[in-house]
Amino acid sequence: MQILESDGDLPAFFQESGCVATVGVFDGVHLGHFHVLREVVGRAKESGLKSVMVTFADHPKSVLIGRAPATVTSLEHRLLLFRRAGIDATLVLRFTPELRELSAEDFTRKYLLDGLGLRELVFGFDSKFGKNRSGNPESLRPLSEDLGFAITEVPPLKLAGRAVSSTFIREAVQLGDLKSASLMLGRPVSVLGTVVPGDQRGRELGFPTANLDLHHELHPPRGVYAGLVRLPGSKKPGLLQAVINLGTRPTFDGIAEKTEVHLIDFEGDLYGQDLEVYFLETIRREIPFEDADALRTQIQADLVDARKILANVDQNWRIPGEFLPIEGSRAGDLRPDSR
Repeated sequence: MQILESDGDLPAFFQESGCVATVGVFDGVHLGHFHVLREVVGRAKESGLKSVMVTFADHPKSVLIGRAPATVTSLEHRLLLFRRAGIDATLVLRFTPELRELSAEDFTRKYLLDGLGLRELVFGFDSKFGKNRSGNPESLRPLSEDLGFAITEVPPLKLAGRAVSSTFIREAVQLGDLKSASLMLGRPVSVLGTVVPGDQRGRELGFPTANLDLHHELHPPRGVYAGLVRLPGSKKPGLLQAVINLGTRPTFDGIAEKTEVHLIDFEGDLYGQDLEVYFLETIRREIPFEDADALRTQIQADLVDARKILANVDQNWRIPGEFLPIEGSRAGDLRPDSR
């Protein structure tokens, strides 16, 4: 997937070949988003065009109201998921005060038509852009008729009668409701982080861990989890089994919150690598222990529990392909709204 930035001219071949595009933050790249992306990719292939995602480096609310909600997925993580969905190129825009003042019509002309050679614009559920979020299928219909591009609306995807949304996913993740969040995401709750040096506390206990510098703020509550880890830069396919610890390590009077990942039956140097970590099931909440020996005993028990949980992982989750998110087998009641 090609990554484009608004600084400077966009490649000329986009204007020549044309594209099918959609616009939005797409935080979480959940099943509702994936439903839209699949439409973009499919229509582009049918027409011999490029499929393009136009997104924002930072959440627009950080400029609009001075603060933004904790993100489910960082920009780096979103780009990874866009690529897996089959998108040919993503244009990343900085949501500046100047961009905020750009009308939907001017945004469409500058970035989509003149910049990307837009042939068809796909809108997802409640999708809007431009100043005062005035750009929607109805308001842009006259412009599309004048300038010759098509507009397509994708109905919302619903779970138990409620449209899947990033807001509901944030709430579920923060409450530790991994099941509900994963159903809406179409994959387990996950974080993307870079392995950085730690204080070797895990190695001293006999359980070496990879310490992650997370690329975004949102993650489940403090505790110990059974999970899977993908090495995005690795040439080896598949996912690695892991025990994940989120917390301050109260046994050692820790203050700073850390994300530590112990890869089961794995040896190797991971410093500097990006890990995509999936949380499958909670093993226990964070609690302090009397000493290191008591903690070591508990970690051994945690590892036993994790092995049991992960032994049947293939029965509960379909392992992701190159261009698909992990899709939960329990997501049968998700459906597009027919209205």
